[in-house]
Amino acid sequence: MFVKQISVFLENTPGSLRELTHLLGSNGIDLMALSVADTQNFGIIRIIIEENSIDNALRLLRSAGFTARVNNVVCAVVEDVPLGLCKLLELIEETGASVEYMYSFLRSTGDRALMILRLSDQEISTQKLIDLGVQLTSQAEVNAL
Repeated sequence: MFVKQISVFLENTPGSLRELTHLLGSNGIDLMALSVADTQNFGIIRIIIEENSIDNALRLLRSAGFTARVNNVVCAVVEDVPLGLCKLLELIEETGASVEYMYSFLRSTGDRALMILRLSDQEISTQKLIDLGVQLTSQAEVNAL
């Protein structure tokens, strides 16, 4: 039901995002989805990688001085057509939840899009979405992309 996401706190300085991506990429860790949110002094980088790379990524990031943690997010399947995302958002509204943040998946999945979501009341909201027929992508399915 949930997908593991790594959140990294990153100093808001030139080159810091490049350094982070170089560190992971040069160690064979492939970024499957990425989001950047920033404030004046720091940014939050959210990434999805294969589950079997998470421990190594955390070790690399922390040894390089980054603050990183793992949390659970939802990966929802959306029809890749006009209003596809709108339909998902309507169903989220129907559950009474709100979207704390959202970003799209970078891999090509054919005629569907994948959206990474952090919802209010995540456990309850996710079950309500399943009950409404929303297709969620599991960690195993993400690993296989």
